[in-house]
Amino acid sequence: MSEHLLFDDDGVFKAGTELANLGVSHQVELPSGKRAKVKSSHVLLRFNQPSPTSLIERAHSQAESIDLDFLWEVAPQDEFGFMELAREYFGAAPSPVDAAALLLRLHSAPIYFYRKGRGRYRAAPAETLKAALAAVERKRGQEELRQRFVDELKAGGAPAAIAQQAITLVIKPDRNSIEFKALEQASTELQTTPLRLLLARGAIASPYQWHLDSFLAQNFPHGTAFGADLPVPPESSALPVASATAFSIDDSATTEIDDAFSVQALGDRMRIGVHIAAPAIAITRGHAVDAVARSRMSTVYAPGLKYTMLPDAWIDAFSLNEGRDAAVLSLYAEIDGASYEVLTTESRVERIHIESNLRHDRLDAMITDSNIESGHFDSPFAERLSLLWHFARRLLARREQLRGRPEPAGRVDYSIELDGSHEHAKVKIAQRRRGAPLDLIVAELMILANSVWGGWLAQRRVAGIYRSQALGRVKMGTVPAPHDGIGVEHYAWSTSPLRRYVDLVNQRQLIACVLDAQAPYAPNDAELFSTVSGFESAYSAYAEFQQKMERYWSFRWLQQEQQTRVDATVIKGDVLRVDGLPLATRLPGLPDLPRGQRLELDVVAIDALDLTMEARVHRVLAAPAPAGIDEDDVGDELITASPEGLDTATEAVETADEHAAAFNAGSPPGIAEEGASSPSN
Repeated sequence: MSEHLLFDDDGVFKAGTELANLGVSHQVELPSGKRAKVKSSHVLLRFNQPSPTSLIERAHSQAESIDLDFLWEVAPQDEFGFMELAREYFGAAPSPVDAAALLLRLHSAPIYFYRKGRGRYRAAPAETLKAALAAVERKRGQEELRQRFVDELKAGGAPAAIAQQAITLVIKPDRNSIEFKALEQASTELQTTPLRLLLARGAIASPYQWHLDSFLAQNFPHGTAFGADLPVPPESSALPVASATAFSIDDSATTEIDDAFSVQALGDRMRIGVHIAAPAIAITRGHAVDAVARSRMSTVYAPGLKYTMLPDAWIDAFSLNEGRDAAVLSLYAEIDGASYEVLTTESRVERIHIESNLRHDRLDAMITDSNIESGHFDSPFAERLSLLWHFARRLLARREQLRGRPEPAGRVDYSIELDGSHEHAKVKIAQRRRGAPLDLIVAELMILANSVWGGWLAQRRVAGIYRSQALGRVKMGTVPAPHDGIGVEHYAWSTSPLRRYVDLVNQRQLIACVLDAQAPYAPNDAELFSTVSGFESAYSAYAEFQQKMERYWSFRWLQQEQQTRVDATVIKGDVLRVDGLPLATRLPGLPDLPRGQRLELDVVAIDALDLTMEARVHRVLAAPAPAGIDEDDVGDELITASPEGLDTATEAVETADEHAAAFNAGSPPGIAEEGASSPSN
């Protein structure tokens, strides 16, 4: 009669018929007919009956009936072989099936029995077993809970535990959590994405709520409110009072008014003042409010939304509101009354009376290039605005000469206004041509201040944060370098200290220069370098959010107006800009058309979640491209501005951005210097 062997094949128990015994090994034929060489040390049991196949089948069936708790109780405390325990458990010499069944049961319960060798085990200590069983029970409960979550999601519901952390489960999930595993499993089985499933189940209220809440969760994880324990702004500081009075030019919605202008006649010369709100006088390095500003880095703007860098009380204390004497850092440029050339510049820290806050949206229709040229506009500021316009044109011409090319003309900015709650707001989108007189005045004087002050810091070897551009690449750093895109030798954002942290830092340095005091930051200051990297990261995230929300509201406007057919203009390749909207889209498969080609599109579908539009060409239009498409802004697909917007155009056209930022935000960057030459000289 053939003898059979039960052996251990790397933790898997197999049985076969012995063909030859070679002493240290055996030739075995498996039930499949395959032959194997088995080491003698791997053989656990010899038997004649039943057959190998029957033994394995019957042993597996019998093993399930062996009670593990009882088996653990009767097992020796020390290491033992399975045959020893089998004789104890069955009360007599076990049959081959009984022995194999007990072996399989021991091997299947590593929590109860530790494997100490082939066929040898040791019972787990009581406390260890108790803890392990509790862990198994917890896991079983978790698996049951996960499956309940999956079933509820598939049935159309949203488990509370998942709904409460819906945003986090998408943007920064704990992949080991029950909630994430359930969401992932349900999404896979329903052939959708976790985000779309959460939206479909109402765990995320709407695409708008997703765009907003995901941004806040990533950038304001502790909320947007300021702490109640922040100090109150100090009383007015004792600064010298300027002999001039100033006025600002902003949009009506602007609340952070951080720049104003003055004009004084000096015989055949004129003194033009650029006056920047000076919160750095009170918000010094290390101040409690400084820590808050540094954590935010910038004010966030989007249609219908604003999260300020500084608390409202501090903004109000330093904003250049009309009727008050405000603390300012001033740059005075003395110019030739005939040529408008800058002769000298001087910087001062002082207080100046703010005579008025002019609002460009109320004045643009009246203050046009032709009206200024002819002198036909009625305003108490007519003479001053006319002089500033001529000066701004001279500054622009000088920059264009240095750039080697003119500024792009005819570009368009957009403002998006919302009437009503965000979910159901009525959307109004208005256009504004860049380069209008008031726009030009603000932008050019801001560029002047930023370039002069940047040059002054560099000349005095005082640390500062600069923006530079070479070969089309814009960079921010602590080393002064030319900004070819704007056409200036130095450029340091300094004119928006109420809404940009870089400007606040630069203002501290500039004030120290004016007062001939030690600058707060040394050139090798680690905090200066971390400010640069932190600001760039935050500012980029904020600009991306603004662009995303402007894109969202553009799609909402199309749906609101039931626009199923729109005109568009080719920017480059398959990228199109929808006419009249701050909206660019790709049209895959579009034939190779020249830049500026007009098309009429059928709007097929809009996805407010992915912010994409499916469209097809209805016809090619023969009319020329509208104003706003220029050769230099390829890929600048979101040239948009909220009422107080950020400069959101691409860095490759930063000069034009300064015009938009200056006009819409009320203050581009800048600060002044004493005795430093203007870039116009």
